[in-house]
Amino acid sequence: MDPRRALPSVDRLLKAEGAAPLLAAFGHDAVVEAFREVLVEARARAQQGEPAPSEAALLEQAAARLARWHTPRPRPVINATGVILHTNLGRAPLSAAALEAIRAAAAYSDLEFDLEKGERGERQAAVEDLLRRLTGAEAALVVNNNAAAVLLALTVLARGRGVLISRGQLIEIGGGFRIPEVMAQSGARLIEVGTTNRTHLRDYEEPLARGEDIALILHAHHSNFRMIGFVSEVPLADLVALGERYGIPVMDDLGSGALLDTAAFGLAHEPMVQESVAAGAAVVCFSGDKLLGGPQAGIIVGKQELLARMRRHPLVRALRPDKLTLAGLSATLIHYLKGEATREIPVWRMIAAPLADLEARARDWAAHLQADGIPAEVRPALSTIGGGSLPGETLPSAALVLHPPDPEVFAAALRRAHPPIIARIQDDAVWFDVRTVLPDQEADLLHGIRRAWRAVCG
Repeated sequence: MDPRRALPSVDRLLKAEGAAPLLAAFGHDAVVEAFREVLVEARARAQQGEPAPSEAALLEQAAARLARWHTPRPRPVINATGVILHTNLGRAPLSAAALEAIRAAAAYSDLEFDLEKGERGERQAAVEDLLRRLTGAEAALVVNNNAAAVLLALTVLARGRGVLISRGQLIEIGGGFRIPEVMAQSGARLIEVGTTNRTHLRDYEEPLARGEDIALILHAHHSNFRMIGFVSEVPLADLVALGERYGIPVMDDLGSGALLDTAAFGLAHEPMVQESVAAGAAVVCFSGDKLLGGPQAGIIVGKQELLARMRRHPLVRALRPDKLTLAGLSATLIHYLKGEATREIPVWRMIAAPLADLEARARDWAAHLQADGIPAEVRPALSTIGGGSLPGETLPSAALVLHPPDPEVFAAALRRAHPPIIARIQDDAVWFDVRTVLPDQEADLLHGIRRAWRAVCG
């Protein structure tokens, strides 16, 4: 007998006892659509020789599908990977103040209203003031990400003209963002100087001395890779001095957007925005959701005259951030202004976390699980920054380590937890790095581990 003939119809499933809760929760149309989809898939499997699933199994599949359809995305997860700025997991978690600011701004707000004058106000005035105070720049502008910031600056300042850049800085970062392609999209003309591993000041000066039509000198931070060995690059301050001799502004694409010195936490020094401004860069572009620790944004600071030109360009309206981004960014910047970034901004709190505290948390987790009969241990671990920042740099950490029979199956069970838990598999074990687990997620982490262990290991 053809197993497909054993499959029920949609009408029969609708009349089944288990359909009533689904209809009450999701409505008739959505339930019918789910039933149709699971039946189509069941028929396809039956055609390949698989037995027809039971009515109860079909209802269960439909229920899972309906729940998935009606679950808002992106979903919160627990990041136990040890990668602080995990791009796939949304990069920087926001501070409590930033979350509250976003919640408050979701209602009516003074986004473009001057409360003192009672008339239309400037959309980015408050954020611009904070950025000027923190970086020392004359002006600031926020768009929706750093790629947009670079595109806007090149379009406004160099369209149809030349831009000097070292061949060693023709970088590609995550998502296929390539400096040459963004430059082409902007309409600027790429002028490569130097070689991949060594570029000297004279390499920049030669096209300037020839009188080529050059609008900008572009300096791009490597961000997600390092060049070592027989290499040399021209310091930003030297490029600025050269640009001043020829009347050419220098633009610095920093990427990560550090406002604190990473060297103070045992890491290599990541170029800081304030340093670029102090060195004389006319335009500095960086991200809001990397080392700044805020929402996704592209931030441009620099000379008033150049940023004023950008504000007048039609592209600004297409790239501008919404009120929620501006609210979260403003609250994040205030942490820096108050000198509390390492206490309040999760990214910096993770970076600054003392190893002894991490070890104590890991031992506490292990004790709770051991009390439930789960053989957990604590091991030294290494956390990374991630997000294209500080490549190769690590921070000593502590990890909870479990040895399930099949680490891949156990990791999959963890991903089905509520909230999902993302761990890493290393040395044929499953590791949970303490550094990247937020304190208020610990109870959910332990609960999810217990359930996954019982489901996989019995």
